[in-house]
Amino acid sequence: MGLKFLYRSAFIFSLLGMLLLVLDFGFDKSPKIQQIFIGFYFVVIILGIVTVLVRYLKSHTHIKRSVLIFDGVGIFITLTILYAHFLDVKGHVSLLYNDNWVKFAIIITFIREFSERHINIKRTVVNPAQLFILSFLGIIGLGVLLLMLPNATHNGISFLNALFTSTSAVCVTGLIVVDTGSYFTIFGQTVILCLIQAGGIGILTVASYFGYFFKGGATYENQLTLNDLTGVGKLGEVFSTLRRILLITFSIELVTAFLIFFSFENSVFNTLFERLFFSVFHAVSAFCNAGFSTLPNNLYEEEFRSNYALQSVILTAFVLGGLGFPIVVNIIKYLKYFFIIKLFYVTGKQQIHKPWVLNINSRITLVTTIALTTVATVLFFINEYDNVLAGHKGIGKFVTALFGAATPRTAGFNTIDMGALHFSTLMMIFLLMWVGASPASTGGGIKTSTFAIATLNFLSLARGKSKIEVFRREIADISVRRAFAIIALSLVVIGSGIILLSIFDAQKSLLSLAFECFSAYSTVGLSIGITAQLSEMGKFVIILIMFIGRVSMLTFLIAVFKKARHQNYQYPKEEIIIN
Repeated sequence: MGLKFLYRSAFIFSLLGMLLLVLDFGFDKSPKIQQIFIGFYFVVIILGIVTVLVRYLKSHTHIKRSVLIFDGVGIFITLTILYAHFLDVKGHVSLLYNDNWVKFAIIITFIREFSERHINIKRTVVNPAQLFILSFLGIIGLGVLLLMLPNATHNGISFLNALFTSTSAVCVTGLIVVDTGSYFTIFGQTVILCLIQAGGIGILTVASYFGYFFKGGATYENQLTLNDLTGVGKLGEVFSTLRRILLITFSIELVTAFLIFFSFENSVFNTLFERLFFSVFHAVSAFCNAGFSTLPNNLYEEEFRSNYALQSVILTAFVLGGLGFPIVVNIIKYLKYFFIIKLFYVTGKQQIHKPWVLNINSRITLVTTIALTTVATVLFFINEYDNVLAGHKGIGKFVTALFGAATPRTAGFNTIDMGALHFSTLMMIFLLMWVGASPASTGGGIKTSTFAIATLNFLSLARGKSKIEVFRREIADISVRRAFAIIALSLVVIGSGIILLSIFDAQKSLLSLAFECFSAYSTVGLSIGITAQLSEMGKFVIILIMFIGRVSMLTFLIAVFKKARHQNYQYPKEEIIIN
């Protein structure tokens, strides 16, 4: 009973510490209130250290080395912070004598205590589709509350605009109704950054993996649910897949931030912190395909529109994010195998050949992505050579054309004036936005695999075939049915959105309204410049479309309709007249 009380108290205090942390950043306080906050932080930190040590003393099971390292580093940092505040009279570690380090220790304590909680997902209460939708709604709601805190903005924000911004960030869309850089404070921009990260990789992914990391296991029911959400296929690989997702995400974002940091001159930013924050913000926004930027005109700002090194880094990041985690993992696996084969070939040793290292999903996704990007780049280059590309020379024209062709597939960054594009280019962008990124990625749209299956089906019917075959494999009927269901539902949602916007914002052109709906559904974030001018009902329509586009209409239907039991019978088949 005593231990349970201690563990429960440590969690409750860490939760209260996080709540105070939000209030600390969100409100202006008197020095006296600030001291009370800091005092409570120290209570939480000390209780957290005691609880961790008690767990080790009372543990009867083997503790993983990774957990030992985490706890060891965490306790060392925490004790150093406490030493700097209370015992370091001569200021040996004066760098840590800062309230922000105390707040950092609170976050570490909360992560540790939250991960020890037993969260059981009852599949009889909520199915995976419902859980997926609820997790996004929860993050969006939390984001609205945080963005409406006084210190999140310079002059306050309305509920609708906060809801729009939070939804756009969590759904990694990038459409904005207020300028991110000038309207929000650093705290507000940090909230947006966290919302983008949570929406990009999924809060369930992070929470589930931390729970598994510290406890070393999960209930069978939880594993089944996570297996459905991640689409792993093998139950035993659920948490190894989650680990890869987190490792790939943070590794790519870290490298991207590093490259962005060194891609421009020191004179562009006033302080080191501004430059560092810009790099991290755009690295996360790029990999998560969010398209958010702290610049007033996105990357079309005068100091950045000709920075082709920066554009190349961001382009690489959002392409990798748009490929999808399973594809990136499979590509890494293939590259390892390829270089091992080459190594053994040089040394003269024999290596066993492994067929299908690059699986069918990766092949279809890569071929479709490369084909779409190549054709779009060529058409963009030709169409806009003397228009928006006129101000660029040599390699700059190609990089800008490639960026302009790749970003509509859910990235949302722009290095050109969108309003100056030719009509034919805009029509191509409509198609690219609709197709979107790849499955299990941070992007939206109907997905490249859906587009590929539809195209293969056309070719198969034209050749009189009764099945779809590619790479010496036959596509399963269920995949074909899902693909055409996704296509049909996407057109229903986008069409409904255009009709509603034409009612609520009748003064806007049909082209701009349609562009807004396609961009919102595919979570792209590109706009011809009407987002902030939409009516309140128009903004609400875009919010719904962004949310539906992120979780997919098919997921909504699965969440709403009760799953039918398989019946072991079959009706006679009849052909329906189509044309």
